[in-house]
Amino acid sequence: MMNVTFIGVGAIGLPMALRIQGAGHAVTGVDVSDAVIANARSNGIETVRRFSAAPTSEVVVVMVATPDHLAGVVGQVDETVQGQLWIIMSTVGPESVREQGEALRQKGARVVDAPVTGGVARARTGELVIFAAGSTPDVESAMPVLEAMGKVRMTGEQLGDGQGIKVVNQHLCSVHIAAAAEALNLARLLGLDPAVVLGLIENGAAGSWMLSDRGPRMVAGTDVEVTSAINIFVKDSGLVALAGESCGAELPLLAIAHERFCRAADAGLGLRDDSRVIETWS
Repeated sequence: MMNVTFIGVGAIGLPMALRIQGAGHAVTGVDVSDAVIANARSNGIETVRRFSAAPTSEVVVVMVATPDHLAGVVGQVDETVQGQLWIIMSTVGPESVREQGEALRQKGARVVDAPVTGGVARARTGELVIFAAGSTPDVESAMPVLEAMGKVRMTGEQLGDGQGIKVVNQHLCSVHIAAAAEALNLARLLGLDPAVVLGLIENGAAGSWMLSDRGPRMVAGTDVEVTSAINIFVKDSGLVALAGESCGAELPLLAIAHERFCRAADAGLGLRDDSRVIETWS
């Protein structure tokens, strides 16, 4: 059993923390939102507002939303993290994880870069795919915690390798969600029932995981459970764009998807489920 501090117990972080706790580890959550803290506690994860208020732990898992949030967390820690294993699971991009990982290492921590894919649904079942990067000893030390949450895929020994894979993953996710929304809106304008069309095409050559996952919520209407907010894909598609700029990659399809998520956020849908990007098509 390990003592684990889990920073960021929101929509996806909480089910991840519960999987770790269910595997026999002692978990304390950290979050700044009163509503999130109350929800985590009601689900059996004792949660505090500050990292310094959490019990001493061998492992720290970070699942915050943005690069700025990660920098804020790292900026608050001191040499008391000496010897701790930090697992950065947030989607923050290669540059951020390298910069903040090095800052943690300067304070004596060990660091693993381990972003995930699979969303809330797979977080709940412990079937996330985890792109792990870092020194072999550090990744091996993280395995008891990582394997409680999903399947681990080694991506390299350098911090940022995992984030690089996640950038490619989020490129496809962004484009697939936008394509699904556009196609289902096309069905509607053709006078077809989008729900019927979805059922007919999702298991054929045009199918995708995103179509099957987001499609039902797209045709259900605006008041659906939020499993991944529009704002998350504004952020993630933006990270993909930045990564593309850094290496000179042409990403015209990503640019279209990013514009749609930004348009949805500007229309006041930022906190709605990302499937509601379909509302940007008239």
